[in-house]
Amino acid sequence: MPYDYRPFPYVAPPGLTAPEPRHKVVIVGAGPIGLALAIDLAQYGVASVVLDDNNVVSVGSRAICWSKRSLEILDRLGVGAKCVQKGVIWKVGRTLHREEEVWTFDLQPDPGHKMPAFVNLQQYYVEEYLVARALEFPDLIDLRWKNKVSGLEVGDHAALTVETPDGAYRLEAEHVVACDGARSDIRGMLGLDFDGELFEERFLIADIEMTGEFPSERRFWFEPEFHAGQSALLHKQPDHIYRIDLQLGWDADPEAERQPERVIPRIEKAVGRKDFRLDWVSVYTFQCRRLAKFVHGPVVFCGDSAHVVSPFGARGGNGGLQDVDALGWRLATVVKGADAGVLNAYDRERQHGADENLLNSSRTTRFMSPAPGAEREFRDAVLALAGKAAFARPLVNSGRLSRPCVYPLSGPDHPALPSEARPGAVAPDAPLAEGWLIDRLGREPVLLALGQAAPQVAGLRALELPVTPEVRARYLGKAAGALYLIRPDQIVAARWVSATPEAVATALSAIWEDRT
Repeated sequence: MPYDYRPFPYVAPPGLTAPEPRHKVVIVGAGPIGLALAIDLAQYGVASVVLDDNNVVSVGSRAICWSKRSLEILDRLGVGAKCVQKGVIWKVGRTLHREEEVWTFDLQPDPGHKMPAFVNLQQYYVEEYLVARALEFPDLIDLRWKNKVSGLEVGDHAALTVETPDGAYRLEAEHVVACDGARSDIRGMLGLDFDGELFEERFLIADIEMTGEFPSERRFWFEPEFHAGQSALLHKQPDHIYRIDLQLGWDADPEAERQPERVIPRIEKAVGRKDFRLDWVSVYTFQCRRLAKFVHGPVVFCGDSAHVVSPFGARGGNGGLQDVDALGWRLATVVKGADAGVLNAYDRERQHGADENLLNSSRTTRFMSPAPGAEREFRDAVLALAGKAAFARPLVNSGRLSRPCVYPLSGPDHPALPSEARPGAVAPDAPLAEGWLIDRLGREPVLLALGQAAPQVAGLRALELPVTPEVRARYLGKAAGALYLIRPDQIVAARWVSATPEAVATALSAIWEDRT
């Protein structure tokens, strides 16, 4: 493989020789989601122990498409610039039926944003950067490799049994966050299971190393000549690695399809050449499922341990980072003394986000693999019309690409202001005379004042900014000025064209309330 997998050092944990004091936060899983959460908490001054049963980054590229919102989150954690620099930037997607292009989209026609629409970057690089960043917090992040959770007891706190190469030990925690993936052991220990759909469809996923001339864009084929009657996807990654997904059908034998003698001829047809090297292969089944609740007493589920989606649309890793974005600041306040009910708002909002992802993913899956009858007839009619009639092209569904959901918040709003920045939405980025608006928002609530002075509210930072054309378009519309209350996760909590300090203070208090 072109990537150099270097094991992280195992260090015997102190719990093997003496009982450890109860920890505030234990995170199970050192993938992108667990590492991101640990760093987020550390930036709030909250310590965590991170347990992982392995000692290397993920094998194979796995998650590769990181959305603009994910890049903004990673940038706030200190690794966004590295990801953009190493990754393949893209924003154009092309969808073909057989050899005819039927739909093309541009995810970011407006260039006035710090981060690009999407970056393709193998998950192992993202994990590498996050591990390096976590090590910059030696007093706040305790990374423990080769520490596998084998038991869990839950009461007013959690007690974990952890297996290591040197034996087992016990670890107590006020809060345990399960970031241990789709096959979560923590979920199984609590006797929990997913609700949702398991689709009868399988895909082959392969990474190949190839020096090619393919452009930096997403290409999706329905019924291509090189893979008759099925679907295919091609993405470019760094290091001359290309991701290829090939639909196999439900009757395919996963073990047989992973074998090089079956994989290589398929890829030769797809890329039209033989001079490539097989880097990684997997076969997956479409799933669109989630837990009924993400918070279970002292145990919180985050990322794939809480919800899984089929991969088309890049909603898995990106949805997990949005979980971190909604959880980190709330968990930090609870550790510092706030009522644990604050976490109910995380549960509610991320259920909403997961449901939106599941809905979009399910629709894509049905379009790609329609059931006989009406679904098949609709899909075939859309594809037949798309090459000839413009109205049919947006109906072609090869995966609606990940975007942050808009939470159903009830904070003050004003109808004259642009819907793009309404309560519940991510505060839009915009270029300023120097730098970017998103970099000025910080990690605490902030009152953004545009075209007017900010009312003074105790405990709330005010940010008065000049109105650039992009700021006007995204925040003001035809209004002369506005006030925006932004949460620590850069979600708009409330907005006014003018407001008293008392009105802003009331909206500020609501940020920290459960409001179930």
